[in-house]
Amino acid sequence: MSDNINIESMSSKELLAYYQEKLDEEARQAKKEGRLVCWSSSVAPPEFCVAMDIAMIYPETHAAGIGAKKGAMDMLDVSDAKGYSLDICSYARVNLGYMELLKEQARTGVTPEKLANSPAAKVPLPDLVITCNNICNTLLKWYENLAKELNIPCIIIDVPYNHTMPIPLYAKEYIAGQFEYAIKQLEDVTGRKFDYDKFLEAQKQTQRSVEQWNRVAHMSSYVQSPLNCFDLYNYMALIVCARSREYAEITYRKFAEELEANLANGVYALKGAEKKRITWEGIAVWPHLSHTFKSLKNLGVVMTGSAYPEIWNLHYTPGDMLSMAEAYTRIYLNTSLENRGKVLTRIVENGKCDGVLYHLNRSCKLMGFLNGDTAEIVQNNTGLPYSSFDGDQTDPRNFSPAQFDTRVQALDEIMNEKK
Repeated sequence: MSDNINIESMSSKELLAYYQEKLDEEARQAKKEGRLVCWSSSVAPPEFCVAMDIAMIYPETHAAGIGAKKGAMDMLDVSDAKGYSLDICSYARVNLGYMELLKEQARTGVTPEKLANSPAAKVPLPDLVITCNNICNTLLKWYENLAKELNIPCIIIDVPYNHTMPIPLYAKEYIAGQFEYAIKQLEDVTGRKFDYDKFLEAQKQTQRSVEQWNRVAHMSSYVQSPLNCFDLYNYMALIVCARSREYAEITYRKFAEELEANLANGVYALKGAEKKRITWEGIAVWPHLSHTFKSLKNLGVVMTGSAYPEIWNLHYTPGDMLSMAEAYTRIYLNTSLENRGKVLTRIVENGKCDGVLYHLNRSCKLMGFLNGDTAEIVQNNTGLPYSSFDGDQTDPRNFSPAQFDTRVQALDEIMNEKK
């Protein structure tokens, strides 16, 4: 893609699309030139690979994009045929199906029909994978399987679960040790010494990106809100894929400026007056994103609470490994039920919400199993009503639009009574 483009003149939505494609093109170009491509889990630290000029692809984001563009079933059919259980995370199954199709293409020299007709962004196979278990342990087996199937190195950063808060020193020291070992592994893979100067710059860039992401997320606290947090689902791609690159900072700064201008001019997320505000706890239902958005919008409900900004609030002190270690372990999913309840209560209160909607996600057992207890804690803390619905992040078969509408309407009625 051409770089003869005026970034300053582009809207945040245009920047988002431009940089997403640019990242994919960088990976394709790296593959053509014989440079390394890494597939990484979403909350594994990208700072290490960026410091070593390794192109990066994020299977979770890639799978979400496939689901949003209605292409998940082709990938799921492939992984189903390979014997992967339906109980496995659908992000993993979509990605493993995509991997199998790329392997077939490499083996035969012919692009499989499911791949040729897929809306999936075309990204190359990796030369190494890196993962971290700070959001779930499924990632370990998923990435181990990728490494085995492709016969490539797998770097695992082990992050202990935090039963108590604040994070104890021994946990931070252990994770910092994991970071140092990952650096040694990257030196072995690349045959080069680790570039600590570039690493420090990548850390600083991450902090600038996080600052702008938080600036955007804060806009949902206003009544009325210029930001519907459904937008964060789409814009989240760059805080995952490019938080250690300037791409995320540039895009989120522009988005924040647009939202601040809208707030000043009385332009809000819902064209009609917002009637209620909710927190959505859980991953988006990507194949039915439009339906879930419109179902709430038609009731005058805006989503002003979301745990996503909290996950990506990876604030730490550049140059301080212990500080960075703490940032990557305090993800609320990696902490006790008590702390999870505190985090979500704060999100509900900051969003000035009238209720909470919980996605009982078949693919995400960690979030699904804990949502029942979390809902009780948050309700005890806030007195607000809640509802839940069954769904899945990328497998369209596990979501019923009718059930979703019924649950949302019931929550809306309860919120009306409360008001």
